[in-house]
Amino acid sequence: MISIKSSRFALLTVLVLLLLSSTYANAQTIRQKLLQNQWKASWITVPGASGKGYGVYYFRKQINIHSKPSAFIVHVSADNRYKLYVNGKLVSIGPTSSDLAHWNFMTVDIAPFLISGRNTFAAQVWNEGDWRPEAQISLRTGFILQGQNEAEMLNTGTGWKCIADSSYSPLTVKTPAYYAAGPGQIVNMNRSVKKWQTSDVDDSRWQNAKIISPGIPINTIGEDVATDAWLLQPSILPPMELTYQRLTAVRQSNKGLNIPDGFPSQKKSVTIPANSKVNILLDQGFLTNAYPTIGFSRGKGATLALTYAEALYTKYPAKGNRNDVEGKTMIGRMDSLISDGTTGQQFTPLSWRTFRYLQISVTTSDEALVIDDIYGTFVGYPFKQNASVQTSNTDINKILEIGWRTARLSAVETYMDCPYYEQLQYIGDTRIQAMVSLYNSGDDRLIRNALNNMDNSRRPEGITLSRYPSKTPQYIPTFSLWYLGMLYDYWMYGSDPAFVKNKLPGTRQILNYFNQYQQSDGSISNMPFWMFTDWAKGEGWHLGRGPKSSDGTSALIDLQLLWAYQLAAELESRIGMKEYVVEYNKRIVQLKATIRRKYWNANRQLFADRLEKDLYSQHTNALAILTGVISNEERAVVAKNILTDKSLAAASIYFKYYVHQALTKAGLGNDYLNWLDKWRQNIQMGLTTWGETSEIDTTRSDCHAWGASPNIEFFRTLLGIDTDAPGFSKVKITPHLGGIKNISGTIPHPNGKISVEYINRANNYYIKIVLPQNITGTLLWKGRLYNLHGASNQFVLN
Repeated sequence: MISIKSSRFALLTVLVLLLLSSTYANAQTIRQKLLQNQWKASWITVPGASGKGYGVYYFRKQINIHSKPSAFIVHVSADNRYKLYVNGKLVSIGPTSSDLAHWNFMTVDIAPFLISGRNTFAAQVWNEGDWRPEAQISLRTGFILQGQNEAEMLNTGTGWKCIADSSYSPLTVKTPAYYAAGPGQIVNMNRSVKKWQTSDVDDSRWQNAKIISPGIPINTIGEDVATDAWLLQPSILPPMELTYQRLTAVRQSNKGLNIPDGFPSQKKSVTIPANSKVNILLDQGFLTNAYPTIGFSRGKGATLALTYAEALYTKYPAKGNRNDVEGKTMIGRMDSLISDGTTGQQFTPLSWRTFRYLQISVTTSDEALVIDDIYGTFVGYPFKQNASVQTSNTDINKILEIGWRTARLSAVETYMDCPYYEQLQYIGDTRIQAMVSLYNSGDDRLIRNALNNMDNSRRPEGITLSRYPSKTPQYIPTFSLWYLGMLYDYWMYGSDPAFVKNKLPGTRQILNYFNQYQQSDGSISNMPFWMFTDWAKGEGWHLGRGPKSSDGTSALIDLQLLWAYQLAAELESRIGMKEYVVEYNKRIVQLKATIRRKYWNANRQLFADRLEKDLYSQHTNALAILTGVISNEERAVVAKNILTDKSLAAASIYFKYYVHQALTKAGLGNDYLNWLDKWRQNIQMGLTTWGETSEIDTTRSDCHAWGASPNIEFFRTLLGIDTDAPGFSKVKITPHLGGIKNISGTIPHPNGKISVEYINRANNYYIKIVLPQNITGTLLWKGRLYNLHGASNQFVLN
């Protein structure tokens, strides 16, 4: 998980130590008392500091420890964010994103960093105020640390010292596209607080911290708790992965500038002459999320700007081939620095940046500036790739590689629609991302965290917010239906039915909300808010909304609601309440009849998008197949029309996930590899992650994980591995090999792993399927079922 190369800069070392220490600490047990009683530690702030405005602050405390303990556990949180240091080493970053009623704290065992004698504990806390990311919910600037057992001597209160760092100010991101991921930073090194995290700093002029309020756990028992402060809960997530990365190449620079061979892939210094202005364009070689670190010396009064971009522009919004840089311009998030002229200056932004291209712009005055080094530290949720495919098909291998990178970059403390522009956990995106995680990694913690977030976002009316955490409420009612679908997916592929059962009251509220807008025939009419379905193009489509009938109804919405009722009925029948099964089944029967009557065009053998039967889409007809509104005989005809009728509004790369499932259900799964032209076009255009929309040249985001659906379907459709009962307790194997003769693969399973192998010899297939012990299933091969048992199963079939 960690790749380490030597560096004289301290950041890499401390980041690696952070990962190791946090991984160790995550296994520690939190005292029950701290989960049910008001903490002895208090939330603290800097006296006189703005509670809600932009600011960067430091908190310190020193204590004597007679002998190095075997364990020294602390629980720590902040608003907005913190970095915690022990004796100059970074040991924790947090907290993981949440809301005020479910504010996360991190648990860390800091014993490995302690020494006998005097120990220094220091935290950097920042609040980006009105510039903070959309995903950052906030009450006010604050920091809290609660020790466990003997570590209680560290509890935050007036015994901690603090100071504001006036060297930081926000830098607005200027981009024509919608952007919500937080500001850049301006840092004037002349005003920075030096060595604040070490024992060397003189803190005699620092103030004593000001107490805001006590620490209150979300499940406080036996006390009259009335607070508008943070309700604390332990984060269920592991520490993020942090891996050292070198940028690979200089792509452009000023003529005559002496750049040594090997820079930046190797640690080499670059001197920028006095009274000069230079630009150096660096290429990571692929898109990444990373903390960039630049070390520099001298250059009194010089300015440095670091600009980050997914791609360069030919002419906005066109990007062309992402590998090309000539004749293109840089538009992107920027950090700006002012040198104080000393040696060994170093900058790492407070939060990570997303980039393939990083441009260094330097303007010097009367003294030359030396760039000592520049590198990055990748950050992401610590998913491990536990699935694999062995094939000579280069398309499959490349698409899997890019899809996994896309999924990794769109998952840090939450799933994200895109890491560069928004960093927001949208339900529609997250449903697909969760399935990528289950098929490729098997780690379900980020999925559970996402489902908790979505359930916590529900409004009193019943529906969830479209994205969460988010400081600005946004409503996409259809995404509430996809939340129900995601919960169903986790029930079928995950390992915790009790977790799903606890979410059923929320699903009932969602469906009750939709019921308010159902007409007497069951159709939804004129529901408020943004009824997004897909970024499709075509007549009647506007900002992701499909066509509406004159009476306000829509086949797209009715079908999404029908599917939600079907999944909810199945959940209720197995782990819920039978009364809801009866009610939902009534609505299912009614909606099926209404959809068939209102939207089916027998002459065209298609479902129309609206009552007037003049507009058609792949979306509506795919949903008709998936919900079983049409007969088995009609499915094949509708599926063929989806593929061949060019008058249909086409699904974007996002909704192709559902279209491909429908085509496979209609019996066309052997053609799956023929449906991936959009992904191949991404590769041809030089993208190293999947773009947001099907308009590859002008797509806003170059990284949207909803495009990673082949990382599901290569396993589920091509290799045929699927669940056949809740909790993956039964397996069904239905391969769709098309023209592939030899292929094998493995996926994680809650009880171990599933592997399949298909080898063609003399027109026979030699098939080997290995299931976890005590797991049974079936193989469907050319219309015939074969029973599978735990362990190895082997067949020779033609």
